[in-house]
Amino acid sequence: MVPFAGWEMPVQYEGVIPEHLAVRNDRGVFDVSHMGQFHVEGPRQAELLQGLLSNDLGRLGDGGAQYTLLTTESGGIVDDLIAYRINPFHTLLIVNAGNRAAAYAWLKEREISGSEVRDASDEYVLLAVQGPTAIASLGLTEAPAFTHAMGEVFGVEVMVCRTGYTGEAGVELMCPAEDAVELWDAIVSSGTTPCGLGARDTLRLEVCYPLHGNDITTETDAISAGLGWTCALDKEFTGVATLRRIREEGPASRLVAFVMDEKAVPRQGMAFVGGGTVTSGTHSPMLDVGIGMGYVPSAAAASGTELVVDVRGKPKRAHVVKKPIYTREEN
Repeated sequence: MVPFAGWEMPVQYEGVIPEHLAVRNDRGVFDVSHMGQFHVEGPRQAELLQGLLSNDLGRLGDGGAQYTLLTTESGGIVDDLIAYRINPFHTLLIVNAGNRAAAYAWLKEREISGSEVRDASDEYVLLAVQGPTAIASLGLTEAPAFTHAMGEVFGVEVMVCRTGYTGEAGVELMCPAEDAVELWDAIVSSGTTPCGLGARDTLRLEVCYPLHGNDITTETDAISAGLGWTCALDKEFTGVATLRRIREEGPASRLVAFVMDEKAVPRQGMAFVGGGTVTSGTHSPMLDVGIGMGYVPSAAAASGTELVVDVRGKPKRAHVVKKPIYTREEN
């Protein structure tokens, strides 16, 4: 157990590798109740969010969900989050635990008449069940990714969100906090492996999902981070002018995925020889090799480009690969 964003969080139960493999080959459950949940309501809530979030919420119907960014005037990223449209007057935002206070303050300070932002994080539990057998194990039917609906799992009423952070099929289940233990125990009793933060990090890195605070920050922009697809640059939102300019001129650096060619495990903060920094790194349980992401000069960002990582004073060769690093179809 370790302290994380004001919570005591499990790094591992049985171990990072067996938990990682359980999610890739069967299924695992993560307690991600530390994530923040904000209700944004009112007749002008959509107008408020359209002006603050990078993606186009107008594309969503009721029951839809969307990955999006909360951006600064300089194009930096306050948080990356998922917006769930409940109805035309109500959107639920799931934000990163470490950014809960900052994201809430950012939104609250920018409320407009006819909109209200409420932090309901302490009212809910969020359990992520991920893996190829996850859906069937919960007695659920298939549904499109990035949708949500109310349902029942093991006798507990839940909001079933077809989202996740592992690159596998699965759901994130939200229910009232008082139902947490009953739901967790039922999921684990069904044969689902409990998983901690360690496996969550190795899983997301294999599929190149960015981690706020590592790969994206208020000092990095969406274009350089490869998240331009989350930005509807034809609408007006905070920082859009800066992002349009970066898109037009081309970013000076880009966030790339890489695989080590020599035996070494890259870690956050290690330098690339010739410029750039590793933002996330680990040993891939599926590929049995060191992998990572990091910012390099744009000229060195093409797939196949050779890199050299300074691993504790020793130069170790690596090369840029196309994202994601791991795909089930190729392995």
